[in-house]
Amino acid sequence: MAGHERINSPASVAIASPVLMQCLAPLLPKDVSFKIYHLSTPPTRTAAIYSAPPGARPDRTYCESHFLSVSIQTPVTANGPESTEVLVYAIETLVYSTAYDTTFFVSKADSTGYLHLLELPKGTPSPLKNITAAFLQYLVEHRERPNIRSVVSLFARAQDQYLFPGSVEYSGKHVLDDRGLVRWWCRVLDPLIQESRSPPLPISSQWDTVKGYLIIPGLDARETMSFIPKRASGESSPWTIGHPLRVVSRHPNDAPPRCLIPHFPDDPKARFLDELDDEVTKGQDSSSGQWRSVKTVEQFWDMMAFRQECSAGRLVGFIWIVLAPKSQRKPAEISIEGQPAETYDNGSKIGRPNDPTFPITPSTSFTAPSQTKQTSPSVKSESYGSPPPSQQSATSSRSRGPSKRKKLTGTIIPREPRAKTQNTNSFVDRSESTPYYSWPAQGRGQIIMDESDYKRITELLLRLDFANLDLAASSSSRWINEVAASGNSTDAWGQTVTGAQSLEIQDKSSAAGVNTLSVGLVRKKRKGGPEDSRNAPLVPTVDVPTPSVNVLGANMIKKKKATA
Repeated sequence: MAGHERINSPASVAIASPVLMQCLAPLLPKDVSFKIYHLSTPPTRTAAIYSAPPGARPDRTYCESHFLSVSIQTPVTANGPESTEVLVYAIETLVYSTAYDTTFFVSKADSTGYLHLLELPKGTPSPLKNITAAFLQYLVEHRERPNIRSVVSLFARAQDQYLFPGSVEYSGKHVLDDRGLVRWWCRVLDPLIQESRSPPLPISSQWDTVKGYLIIPGLDARETMSFIPKRASGESSPWTIGHPLRVVSRHPNDAPPRCLIPHFPDDPKARFLDELDDEVTKGQDSSSGQWRSVKTVEQFWDMMAFRQECSAGRLVGFIWIVLAPKSQRKPAEISIEGQPAETYDNGSKIGRPNDPTFPITPSTSFTAPSQTKQTSPSVKSESYGSPPPSQQSATSSRSRGPSKRKKLTGTIIPREPRAKTQNTNSFVDRSESTPYYSWPAQGRGQIIMDESDYKRITELLLRLDFANLDLAASSSSRWINEVAASGNSTDAWGQTVTGAQSLEIQDKSSAAGVNTLSVGLVRKKRKGGPEDSRNAPLVPTVDVPTPSVNVLGANMIKKKKATA
């Protein structure tokens, strides 16, 4: 989130989007109500997630954040307290868009454990699993662009709590172990795969192939296969053990490994990348952009198995879903701001040399002539080449020495203050579709706010307490009211959805007993040969009473020899 371009308008706007509610209703238990709070930011200029190859500039990248939280009304009991609203689940997803691809990074997901208060029947599919799958499908569906690849990526690591402080102290919270969490996320993302899904929100037919990738550092391919959802006999699995970094990269063959690995916030890959990049900057020859200790991407993953996040006694999983279009857009076909893109001989876009819209970020190539660190959150104020005219005039005036200011004289006429009656610079008026991103109205949150307000709201949630029901209800109310106040929304904040999925839950209690054979099905073996035993009819038999004490015959007794 650091380095995002600041939006000039601090106000937020509420936009109701019933599409997500229509996707969730068929997946939730019938006649059970949930309240959905969807918060998002507009596409904001940010640092590129992929480092540029030597001599090239990073792709122009935009990021929008989506935060979905779910609450329930606690049931009223005879001697219990009144019904209160409490948060039960939240998920944060970052959408990175360039002119070549769209990446959906699941940053955090967590539950409070209070969902069990609904007392859903045993065997009911997990509402949290269905909500997560539908939400990701909803984001992918509304950000499809012609001939643009989409990638869903996440890092599965088991922890007691991510978004709800103190929730681990609540006895009703069920925390999955490392293996269970990796399996859970594979089942959540499995409906996104085209070959074997029947999702509630159909994926467009523009995708040519949809594949899943899973890599667990420290495990071989045979052990990793046990985490992938099983298919029917004879059906090929659309999952691959490994990574798709060369598949999704624009420079798979002519770029060093550091240019193939994405740099996400709070990701162990990013921390390892930062350490390896120090080898390049400290080296005598950094023109190649190669690491000294790690030479290939495969060696990078081998080294990841020894990192603290991957070797602390728990398994971690890196999961990708790659949705490839039928024809991938090429750099030469993309026109930026009405001007044709300039390219190198290898086809990579470099843009105009003095274009001030290109960002200066830490992801810039080490050998690019404009390699500097970004010092301001606004990337539009940076430029390549000579300073802007305002700075040129200020520099020239300083070079001529101090100048005398003109003395103001005359009557001071006060100006009456004007009340602001409308938002004149709302980001809702921004374009919904550009060469870099797609931002349709139906794919936005109910409340939209700029990056600084969004960061403040999410940090507020991390300072609350969900250790028991009273604290959780108070913290939920405070966070919900704070978002509504920051959003300046005239509409009701939050949308209620009632489940419509009818379930036929089998009674497993009757099958839990011991299966006994009827007396009529018991067949005793005859004393005859094998032929008689094979042709014996299945008829009722009478049990012959046996003596209560087994007595050995006289011929079975052997006396001990006397010794001299």
